[in-house]
Amino acid sequence: MVMTKEEYLSIAASKYEELQSLKKIDNFYDYEKEFEKIFIDLARAVLEENLGKPSADRRKKKHSQSSDTSK
Repeated sequence: MVMTKEEYLSIAASKYEELQSLKKIDNFYDYEKEFEKIFIDLARAVLEENLGKPSADRRKKKHSQSSDTSK
């Protein structure tokens, strides 16, 4: 499955308010910690949209449909 630009923008827009709330933080350390949390969450959402939800068993790997297994 390939994510469209609109799908990506929708996911990114869902994090906009959280990013704006960072302006209230007055020290760089706390700002950086919260910024990192937001972007890790955004990255997870993008990965899940592109690759699907992770399996219940975190150790089990599955091949994506777009990968070439003929090598």
